[in-house]
Amino acid sequence: MGRAWYATSTLTPRARGNVRSRLLKVGRWSAAEHPGAADPTAWTRQTCATWVAALDRMNVGDYVHRTTGIEKRLGTPLTASTKDGHLSAIRRFFADCQEWEWLPRRFDPGRALATPRSITALLGPNPRVIADEIWAKLLWAGLNLSHADLPETQSGHFYPFELVHAITLSWLFSGLRSDEIARLRVGCIRWQHDDTPIVGDSDQVLARDAVCLLDVPAHKTGTAFTKPVDPILGQALDTWHAMRPSQPQFHDRRTGERVDLLFAFRARRVSSSYINNTVIPMLCHKAGVPTTDVRGNITNHRARSTIASQLYNAKEPMTLFELQAWLGHRSPQSTQYYAKISPTTLTRAYTDAGYFSRNVRTIEVLVDRDAVTSGAAGGDTPWQYYDLGHGYCTYTFFEQCPHRMACARCDFYAPKASGKGQLLEAKDNLQRMLAAIPLSDDERAAVDEGQTALDNLLERLVDVPTPTGTTPREIGAPPTATLLPIIPVNREKRP
Repeated sequence: MGRAWYATSTLTPRARGNVRSRLLKVGRWSAAEHPGAADPTAWTRQTCATWVAALDRMNVGDYVHRTTGIEKRLGTPLTASTKDGHLSAIRRFFADCQEWEWLPRRFDPGRALATPRSITALLGPNPRVIADEIWAKLLWAGLNLSHADLPETQSGHFYPFELVHAITLSWLFSGLRSDEIARLRVGCIRWQHDDTPIVGDSDQVLARDAVCLLDVPAHKTGTAFTKPVDPILGQALDTWHAMRPSQPQFHDRRTGERVDLLFAFRARRVSSSYINNTVIPMLCHKAGVPTTDVRGNITNHRARSTIASQLYNAKEPMTLFELQAWLGHRSPQSTQYYAKISPTTLTRAYTDAGYFSRNVRTIEVLVDRDAVTSGAAGGDTPWQYYDLGHGYCTYTFFEQCPHRMACARCDFYAPKASGKGQLLEAKDNLQRMLAAIPLSDDERAAVDEGQTALDNLLERLVDVPTPTGTTPREIGAPPTATLLPIIPVNREKRP
């Protein structure tokens, strides 16, 4: 039945091949574990539940025909995306067979073979962005590519330098998939200057003033569209187009048309795997970087993720919908897999939010070193003075005082205009320090919003005892007070 489904399905050949290979894995599992379920007509909801549970516990290499290329990962658990892909394939198979009346409707594939929540929780935007320093070296290598960097065969260079250079810059600047690059058509570049199309040699257009538009063919998520690209890419494509030998038309695998492919030579189209197999190793060798990093192999699609993330995290970034149009996505949900906020951008936003400075402020503290060295600080002699702007507070546990943002003028308070305050200011052996104090919501409002919030704070504290035990009402403190001279927090200690 799998062969009949493959011959009937309207999916692309590649998608049908992926589904068929996963169906074969299901067949090997059922033959080994549940021989009665080898026939799709015998599947029930219980069989579906058994398969979902078995898939959730499978490892790499289980029930596969060949292990070539996966030797290093044999025995490791399947990733969440692989499990989701297997379930999606068998859901598609049973849904189509039931719709075509090949199988009885014993269960709903969308529910019986749904991806468990424990797996979907692990799925999400995770673009494998290439590190900035590595990407910068790859860009330099592509912009400075020379004939000597091209791989050679026994008969010399297989492709002309202009063709390789154009493909390389397409990978570095266009943000296209490998299939889209391989299927670019002759005349895909259009130049505009002052909002007016320019006809003629593109060399006459100044790169800094020109707008280069790239026509992208129909792709896996949408129809053909046009996007702006860097003029240096347009110039490279025009250079290859000018010297491209006459080639026969080729069959477009996606649209079924006969088209003139831009990247064709010797009556053969350039393979979509040429970038992964030749261009990327060539650039890595020239740039002096490995072909793998901490996130895996450097592949064609990782460039698409890198470019999209850089555009989204730029100083003047693209919006999500602008990036969606540039990437050619049908849904903004697809764009979210590429538009991931970088740690640098997130750090900048967190710093600008001022979480620490919002909740913690600094106040200047004077320490009387004479009182400390003489030992008087151990008794009742004050030695630490909190500068309130209008006076000094000598209460040792100032951070715990509810009146610290609106002093109630208790016995611990010394106005600057008094003789005690003037004597303190006249001392030579004073050490100035900064102390950080956490603020409550009311205190933060008094500092940020001004006099009205301060008056409200004073009214709430009028019957709250001061450190001496008396309340502001008993002391007869004035109804308003001067705010603390808050010093901006820079999280640096003064010497």
